[in-house]
Amino acid sequence: MASALRNSGAAVPHAQAMPVDRATLVQWAMAQTPAVRMCALLAWKTASRWAEVAALSSKQFLLVTPEEIVIDWEQTPKGRRRNPFKPSRFAVIVGSLTSALAEMFQASAPFDKLCSLTTTGLDAMWARSPEMRRYSAHSIKRGAVTYLFGLIAKGVPIPLCIVDRLAKHEEVGGQEAISGTTIRYGGDLLALARVLETAKATRHL
Repeated sequence: MASALRNSGAAVPHAQAMPVDRATLVQWAMAQTPAVRMCALLAWKTASRWAEVAALSSKQFLLVTPEEIVIDWEQTPKGRRRNPFKPSRFAVIVGSLTSALAEMFQASAPFDKLCSLTTTGLDAMWARSPEMRRYSAHSIKRGAVTYLFGLIAKGVPIPLCIVDRLAKHEEVGGQEAISGTTIRYGGDLLALARVLETAKATRHL
């Protein structure tokens, strides 16, 4: 397969971060400070990069309950460079860890920045840990996406475009796709976030 890809001119991915599994990440996170713990669990639940989650302010949490958390990514540094009407603007968190994350939020809000630990700082911290040294900050996002792919392969009905949307990647269309123009007409942000259906993925993470 790799030879065929090289012959066709396609680049073969290499030297990517090793995906971290959920149990390993949760065990590590529970031994950290509240801010680092919340950042790690949110990064997993939203299949996000560490820096994206660390930069969140409490104002970007549109709703926080033990059953549901809704995040608006628009005001993050990366979000400001994106089209604000892209389907990936919101994440709706449901399922396991949601109640714990809601408690962490209530204990720490308000905040202008969720976590001061940078991506480089997390990499350095993990490099010193025997349990985490083979991982990097990007391992969280890779682990979450890899886990979702595994569920889909087993028949769990998670549309691939929802994985794209949750991971804030460019969507390629399909039956579940929605245009930015349509999103722009949606005035109720909570309703819009739910309609975009990222909860179909987060309930399994």
